[in-house]
Amino acid sequence: MISVSNLSLKYGKRVLFEEVNVLFAQGNCYGVIGANGAGKSTFLKILSGEIDASTGRVDITPGERMAVLSQNHFEFDEHEVLQTVLMGHKVLWKIMSEKDALYAKEDFSEADGLRASELEGTFADMEGWNAESNAADMLSNLGIKEVLHHKLMKELSGSEKVRVLLAQALFGNPDILILDEPTNDLDVETIGWLENFLADFENIVIVVSHDRHFLDAVCTHVADIDYGKIQLYTGNYSFWYESSQLALRQRGDQNKKAEDKKKELEDFIARFSANASKSRQATSRKKLLEKLTIDEIRPSNRKYPAIMFKPEREPGDQILNIENLSYKEGDTVLFKNISFTTSKGEKIAVISKDHLAVSRFFDVLNGEQQATSGEYKWGVTIIPAYLPVDNTLYFQEDDLNLIDWLRQFSIDKDETFIRGFLGKMLFSGEETLKSCKVLSGGEKVRCMISRMMLKNGNCVILDEPTNHLDLESIQSFNNSLKEFKGNVLFSSHDHEFMQTVATRVIELTPNGIIDKLCTFDEYLESADVKEQRAKMYKEVVAV
Repeated sequence: MISVSNLSLKYGKRVLFEEVNVLFAQGNCYGVIGANGAGKSTFLKILSGEIDASTGRVDITPGERMAVLSQNHFEFDEHEVLQTVLMGHKVLWKIMSEKDALYAKEDFSEADGLRASELEGTFADMEGWNAESNAADMLSNLGIKEVLHHKLMKELSGSEKVRVLLAQALFGNPDILILDEPTNDLDVETIGWLENFLADFENIVIVVSHDRHFLDAVCTHVADIDYGKIQLYTGNYSFWYESSQLALRQRGDQNKKAEDKKKELEDFIARFSANASKSRQATSRKKLLEKLTIDEIRPSNRKYPAIMFKPEREPGDQILNIENLSYKEGDTVLFKNISFTTSKGEKIAVISKDHLAVSRFFDVLNGEQQATSGEYKWGVTIIPAYLPVDNTLYFQEDDLNLIDWLRQFSIDKDETFIRGFLGKMLFSGEETLKSCKVLSGGEKVRCMISRMMLKNGNCVILDEPTNHLDLESIQSFNNSLKEFKGNVLFSSHDHEFMQTVATRVIELTPNGIIDKLCTFDEYLESADVKEQRAKMYKEVVAV
């Protein structure tokens, strides 16, 4: 159990947390949410003891072991991969190290023998003899092949290091598990494994993530950081979001009778309780929701950006035709012989094992890169609007304020008009005079979305649109694309985004495409697709 009492944190005049009181109990998974800058990662650092609060205290049940997903990707560079995982259990690793040091002594004494015997007993009680095999299994489940297990951490790629550090945190069944963005750099299959692992995990989990599908799969509670306070809510992220939106609508509906509002809330709770049966945590979550009272449902104070794509014209029947398109970068074939035709209103999720292939494919369609061979043709009525994953080129004039930056892309140069589009993305007042050179990654993406909305395109192309965005912006973006009547070509690591928007999935490979009219989940579960993927990538190895 973790108890937070009267906790406050101040940086000069800025108050991040004020008199926070919250209790994290055994057997629950808490998803910590809040707008960018609200202090989610800072709160996890306070819980783990990495930083101190200004006032208040954090108490952990005596004897309980805490494991934290390390954010320092270079800390273990001189250690072997398997050793790095074992080091996650500090007590066990200390025993193993002391044992090895004793047995390596040339002048092994009787006292050393007694100490070694004592250590061996403790080691056996902790099931230490299974530690290496358990750590190896953990690594394999997270996509780290056995051939890498005895390499030094510094020999691994960045994404491989992230997986090893995640294995380190999960290893040894910690009593308290603290995870900050654990799904970063993980593929869909590995995220699925992690979801199942945490759903079966019986101790305390406290997690920060922008992946709504992940939060829905693992969380029993939401810890909402807002106005310097932390409020706990029963249920997963979707329950929190929909209930807070319902409460907000009810608060604004002055004419609705109290009894009608109560009935609507009760029906909402009942519906979500029934849906809990689909979860791996079905029993516990359903019981929690059944105990929920309508008094616990409160409107959110969050501000959601107004992302609205309004096409300048209705698209015709000819959208996009691609014939034998190929792209090679250096000696690497990113995609080859890509041919397909897009139909009106389709929303196509484009995926690949190598995301660079997707980025280059989108760059080619937008004229920013030249294909190695093949051709593509947009319909005469089509106005594409592109959001690239790398927006560096758009912010080279970094001495511009936001109004002047956005004015570059607008036919209407009127300041009030420009401010309106910035306001939709939550830039208001003096913020619109901020210099581009001080923008965060998330602020730059919101500026790029404003630019897209100005273009009034009837086909939007989005390469990782959820990168750097907070949950509120992701939710708004998601809702906007579901309602958009034009065409969409997009790729995202956000599972919920892919599942709720895509009507067709196209996978780019170095040997052609896999093309299926279906949702993203149907694509992942399709036996036919799995067979095609095995063939495509087997051919790649053969080449």
